[in-house]
Order: sequence, then C-alpha cells, then structure tokens
Amino acid sequence: MIIIRPIQDSDYDALHRIAVESGHGFTSLPVNEELLRKRIAHAEVSFNSSVTEPGNEGYLFVMEDTETGIVVGTCGIEAAVGLEDAFYHYHLGKVVHSSRELNIYNTVETLSLCNDYTGASEICTLFLSETHRKNRNGRFLSRCRFLFMAEHSERFGETVIAEMRGVSDENGSSPFWQWLEDNFFSLDFPTVDYLTGIGKKEFIAELMPKYPIYVNLLSPEAQQVINKVHDKTVPALRLLEAEGFARRGYVDIFDAGPTVEAQASKVKTVCESQKCQVLIGEVESDNNFMVCNTKVADFRAVQTPVLLRETANQVVLPQAVADALMVNEGDWVRLIAN
Repeated sequence: MIIIRPIQDSDYDALHRIAVESGHGFTSLPVNEELLRKRIAHAEVSFNSSVTEPGNEGYLFVMEDTETGIVVGTCGIEAAVGLEDAFYHYHLGKVVHSSRELNIYNTVETLSLCNDYTGASEICTLFLSETHRKNRNGRFLSRCRFLFMAEHSERFGETVIAEMRGVSDENGSSPFWQWLEDNFFSLDFPTVDYLTGIGKKEFIAELMPKYPIYVNLLSPEAQQVINKVHDKTVPALRLLEAEGFARRGYVDIFDAGPTVEAQASKVKTVCESQKCQVLIGEVESDNNFMVCNTKVADFRAVQTPVLLRETANQVVLPQAVADALMVNEGDWVRLIAN
C-alpha cells in the first residue's frame, strides 16, 4: 500500500537519496546533511506544535511503499514564508515611454525586486522517484497537501503559492541566471541554487540589482525563459492549474520560473473535499478516492476505493485501509475523488 505520512528522523537516508535524485534547480532540498537533518527536525517540531495561526512551521511529508518500506517521494508546506528571512521575487511590470510631439509610444517590460509574498503559505519540495510515477501517485502526492490544509486551516495563510522550477539545462545552467551572473554576480547557477537552499541568502540583498531591470536589455536567451517552466515541471504546473492556481506576474529571481498562487479556501481539493464518519467493511468498487485522517502528528493519507454514503455522511473503508489511516469505526476522515 502507498501511504503519505509526516517525515521522521529515520527517513534521513531516504531524504538524502531524493535530494540527490532531484538534481539542479530543486532549491528546497540541498544535498547537505546538516540542512536536511535540520529540515526533518523542524518538520517534527511543526507537526507536534499546537498552532492557532501560521508562523514559522514547515511541514514535510513522505510517500512510503509499505510493501517494501521504501520512501519513494516527498512534498512539503511552509506555513508562512518570509517571516525570518526575506522572501524575494521579481514582479513583471510595464513602463511606457512616449512622446506626443515625436509620435512615439513604446511599452517596455520590467522586472522589479519585491517581497510581496511575505506571510503567504507555500507548497514546495514535491518530488517522486521515477519507479513510482504511475497509478496517479504524483497527483496524490501533490494534492494530499491540500487535504491537510483543509483539515487544519488555522495553520495556514489565505494566500497559497508555489514556485515552479524554471528553465535550466542538464548541467544546471540557467539562461536567465547567466545574464545576471555576467552583469552582477560571479557565481554560477548551481552554486547560487545551493547557497540559497542552505539558507545563505545575504548575497541576494547585497548583489542583486535594486532598480527595475528592463527586460529588453537582457540577452535573447534570458528573455525567452522568463515565466517558463522546466520540461520536467510541466505536469506539476498542470496539476496546480487544475486546482485553481494561476500566474500573477511573479517569477523566481534566479531562473525566472513562474510563481503561481491561489486563495486557500478556493483551491479545488480544499473546497470540494468532505468529511465522513468511518464504517469498516467490505468494499467492492472501482472508484478511487484520496482519504486522510484528521490528525496532525499522526497524519496519514491513502488512495483507495471506498463506499460512500453521502446522505448519512458516512464512508465504508476496508479494515486494512482503516489500519493504515490509524482510524477506527466512528472516527472521521476527509476525502475527495481522485
């Protein structure tokens, strides 16, 4: 059975393997033992904390194949970004240069450094090993976060964002960063990506251009990748767009990948999921639901056929599924069709 649960200290080796697999551009999982262990410890504290409003909590989940005991994927949620370290983006804007006397009117796109998403919740760190990219596991891994947010809404902000990986080549080189490197920095993209991942962000404020950048002054290669996603990120973007996420003109300051946003209460999985009371019995159905319990530290989620009795607000689960979810008959679960 495939389950999703909070990460724990014993998952370090698996998380390190995933960090290596994820490659360049996956800033939130640097290949660094100290930082990965801190990330796990912070998640454990967050899951075990009593929370009434979003703060510095970071929730990291893993997908486990219980038949083998192997962790095959991970995903995360940051409760509120930018509260301790500045959270930077570029915002795409326009400047008009015109002269009525000369009959000239030019519109120029600009990139302006900003901290507009400070305090927003961020879904992040989504990665699934290639061996398990089947049976809707990727979709499940992404959407389970919204079930958790729906059940524990007090822990998250009303605005939810996701930074999508921008364009880079197999060596980790970003055309957008190349222009910044040539003009403002002396660090290559993999190095900058790594420094950001381990929390060393002071160089951003020190070296990043403070004034709006005219897009038409960038190299043609840099201009072409602004607001574009990496080929491997397209499926993740499509999933989020189906949930109601949209671009609002914000892009990453390193690779110019788009940041998408939605109002938490309007995310499809959040507003369409329902709570039902558990009955345990035989289920003969080929439908497929995502089901999670209502716990925090002992959160569990699975994909499974169920027998839904909507008028009675009840759901029939097989005993093995109830055991995996750590629920008994009479307990409540949250679910949505997958």
